[in-house]
Amino acid sequence: MDRGDSAKVIPRLLIGALFITSACRSSTPPGVTEIQLWAMGREGEVVEQMLPGLEREHPDLRVRVQQIPWSAAHEKLLTAYVGGAMPDVFQAGNTWLPELHALGAVEPLDGRIDGSQVVVRDDYFPGILDTNVIDGKTWGLPWYVDTRLLFYRSDLLAEAGEREPPQTWEAWVDAMSRIEAGAGLNRYAILVPLQEWQLPVILAMQRGALLLRDGDRYGDFESSAFRDAFDFYLGLFRRGLAPRSAEAGVANIYQDFARGDFAFYVTGPWNLGEFRDRLPADMQERWATAPMPAALGGYPGVSVAGGASLVVSRGSRVKEAAWRVVEFLSARERQAHFYRLTGDLPARRSAWLEQRLTDDPRTRAFGVQLEAVRPVPKVPEWERIAAVIARHCESAVRGDVDGKAALAALDRDVDAILEKRRWLLARAEAR
Repeated sequence: MDRGDSAKVIPRLLIGALFITSACRSSTPPGVTEIQLWAMGREGEVVEQMLPGLEREHPDLRVRVQQIPWSAAHEKLLTAYVGGAMPDVFQAGNTWLPELHALGAVEPLDGRIDGSQVVVRDDYFPGILDTNVIDGKTWGLPWYVDTRLLFYRSDLLAEAGEREPPQTWEAWVDAMSRIEAGAGLNRYAILVPLQEWQLPVILAMQRGALLLRDGDRYGDFESSAFRDAFDFYLGLFRRGLAPRSAEAGVANIYQDFARGDFAFYVTGPWNLGEFRDRLPADMQERWATAPMPAALGGYPGVSVAGGASLVVSRGSRVKEAAWRVVEFLSARERQAHFYRLTGDLPARRSAWLEQRLTDDPRTRAFGVQLEAVRPVPKVPEWERIAAVIARHCESAVRGDVDGKAALAALDRDVDAILEKRRWLLARAEAR
């Protein structure tokens, strides 16, 4: 988002919202503290169902929820920050936290976490919690988690002679090759959407690639680790295991998966419910999930850490009350309740036990994978970098450039994106 002067103008919609908020504050009973909470998408609808319990537990608090569409949430948060109109508590995608931290928009939570009888650091999946830690401080608490792993047709894998999902890249390629050999015209072993950056990044992480170098000042996509992973990624298309047309040739992922047009798909937990709801009844025993195969031993292979966190605004005038909202929603039993309402996977291991999530093999695979996840680089520019990764990967897949040229161009573009970061770091070091 452009942070120029135009971003400093608060939209009329936000002004109207502030007027409404002001009116709400005036109706708050004496002795009661009002907290503004912004939540995104479906979570914004559901969280209101949980708040009566908070207000019974803390009768001196009232929480006003504003639901924001995910598509508008990032820009709305930045606009609210510029206009001095941030909510007291808000939901943020984990990859947004470096930007919010750089702006000084969020409050560090370490002291409150360490003093809490409800929040337990060791109960969180370590790689997910790490997405919230920047410069040695914790700026949010994971609310729910996601990552990516294998969804696959277990019957097609069995027909290829494999009873268990692959645990190594070599076994994965071998299984895909045998599936492809018997697949028939216009059918493939794996669907790889070309607009997504996640799979090439996951593969690179498994090879030990850091993605950025020199204190996250420059791109590191021409490194041997990323280059090896990228060659594996491009090999999926060269071998004919994945269609180069990708999503352009897929009318309906669920219908095509059921028809056997592809056997593997790397995706996230939101598709657990979608596959159950959209696949026909006779398919329900013919698909499964599994952690990512590993490149360098140590199954499962690393995947990317994702999800959303609860954050306290640094500008809030009621930070202690805001923390009580975060603490309430982060309790083990509330994490379990939130899962029942939304299907979002809990960030706390104890909530998984309460909900018996590991009893379901498809969900259990996510529990295994979440113990082996890694955050993307914690830089404010990550969203822009991710888009550039996807663009250059697609260019190489389509054959517009070879892999070596694609990675060189990717490094140049990422270096340009990080130019301001290098300048700011140089100034800070010169002081």
